[in-house]
Amino acid sequence: MKQFVLVFFLFATLAMYPSQTNAISMPCSLLLEPVDKNLKNAKGVALIYEVQLHPPSFARTNISILAVHLPEPSAYGKYNSYEGFAFIPDEISWRFRLYPTAEEGSPTWAGRFDLITAKMENVEVQVRPSNSKTKKLGPRILTKNIKSCK
Repeated sequence: MKQFVLVFFLFATLAMYPSQTNAISMPCSLLLEPVDKNLKNAKGVALIYEVQLHPPSFARTNISILAVHLPEPSAYGKYNSYEGFAFIPDEISWRFRLYPTAEEGSPTWAGRFDLITAKMENVEVQVRPSNSKTKKLGPRILTKNIKSCK
């Protein structure tokens, strides 16, 4: 009888607390690919990991993006910058500015966001042109789903 009760509680525990098969293992990185296949040199990478901020508080998730060989933002309309954009469909989104380096020709765009508290499941990470005055976002340029995180 004791064995039956023990087995029953084990199965009940597994049913109530299933394993996190959709959760990613952090830290991880994503290779961001161009939506337009004509942008052969455009690539990006997103680093996703837990960060402990000061003053001490609970851990948050950081998304850092680095993108290279992007066209000028104005090539997509009235845009003057790029932003990182990440979202969980129908739940929440985060956007953060990417800053250009001082390289000649095509700058490297980079930025980060440290304040994510949501569970990182089914997150889409993108690089998009933006207008810093109107706050309008343009189309996806680079993108990848967190399911590809390694």
